[in-house]
Amino acid sequence: MRLLVIGINYAPDLIGVAKYNSELCEGLASLGHEVRIVTAPPYYPDWVIPAGYRSLWYERERSYGVDVIRAPIYVPKSPSGFKRIVHHGSFLLSASAPVLSSAMRWRPDLVLAVAPSLLSASLAAAAARVANASCWLHVQDFEVDAAFELGLLGANPRMRAAMLALERRLMDAFDHVSTISPHMLRCLRKKGLAAAKLSELRNWIDTEAIAPGRHDTAFRAQLGLDTSDVIALYSGAMSNKQGLDLVIDMAASLRERCSLHFVLCGNGPIKAELMRMAGGLGNVHFLDLQPSERLSELLSTADFHLLPQKAQISDLVLPSKLAGMLASGRPVVAMTTPGSGIAEEIEGAGLIVPPGDVGALSAAVVRLSKDQDMRAALGRVARLRARQKWDRSVVIRNIEREFMAVAESRPRSRSTPSEAARPLPSAD
Repeated sequence: MRLLVIGINYAPDLIGVAKYNSELCEGLASLGHEVRIVTAPPYYPDWVIPAGYRSLWYERERSYGVDVIRAPIYVPKSPSGFKRIVHHGSFLLSASAPVLSSAMRWRPDLVLAVAPSLLSASLAAAAARVANASCWLHVQDFEVDAAFELGLLGANPRMRAAMLALERRLMDAFDHVSTISPHMLRCLRKKGLAAAKLSELRNWIDTEAIAPGRHDTAFRAQLGLDTSDVIALYSGAMSNKQGLDLVIDMAASLRERCSLHFVLCGNGPIKAELMRMAGGLGNVHFLDLQPSERLSELLSTADFHLLPQKAQISDLVLPSKLAGMLASGRPVVAMTTPGSGIAEEIEGAGLIVPPGDVGALSAAVVRLSKDQDMRAALGRVARLRARQKWDRSVVIRNIEREFMAVAESRPRSRSTPSEAARPLPSAD
């Protein structure tokens, strides 16, 4: 199978959608498929392009068997709602040349768009028509709903209706649409998409690389914490939708519990504000985003994990960080509503509290911090669930089967052009 992917996030970014785009492309390439991705330079979660990637033109590389084409984009330092639209629009424009060139000359069997960014999904559908290929949309995040729920795009009901109508029209253009959890699949059905064109393609974790370990790690020593201290860890992006301000509020209310500490590891546009809010709190500690080779050690440092969420979006996302939390064999305290996708994944492996309720979050944290046997029991379930439902090799093999079935459903003839590299942006 020849697969063309359009996705704005890719390695060397470490977290979020970039991790899954990268591992999916590399995994399929390792299984013998030809894989090409048109993506952007790395920038997430800091919203800063590293010096080595600040080209004003297209860059091409071969990485782990994947043909990677990077299109230049606009990256705002402070990503407001309007600036995010311009950001995604810049990728749509700059990615058009290599995507359409690949469709005409490279002739993929399947064109895959990953949302976010939904805006560039239209490009994938157009490329599939040019190549007479099947087209597939994979939804990692309901970005339109989330943007309005968080107030990033204001509260204009007409604008929201118009954007949701555009979203539906874009989704209708695809042969197949998938998302990452049963709950999000139900959201797609509510948007009016036919059940026959929908499927669940869940995210994954390498359960060999991320495994339970001793909690007396080098990170504890680095932070000046004792092995007897109880650590509640958040690890991931730091932006508006996580509700990390709630963790700071909780830490302030629990400051008298000297052995209970909160570690926030990651980067993002609100990290400086969080550090300002936590000023003077001796029980709150910050770490920068850690390299992938230290992720297992970092997650093992925790006695339990925190998964805060703002109430407005608790039913719209299934955070990618959850897989690593479960694989580490530590319980999770999550803010979500009963029956949500997050609640279904965490049942028996952690505690659920209402989104936005700092008091309930504090009570759950105190309860876990005082009960080592409960932590151990919930942690065993978490590890088992990761191995049963989130194992990377099993999930990617399943994705391979589904992709090939859709690609082969559109019989066609094609000539195979020379794979000699041509100057960008032609992408060949």
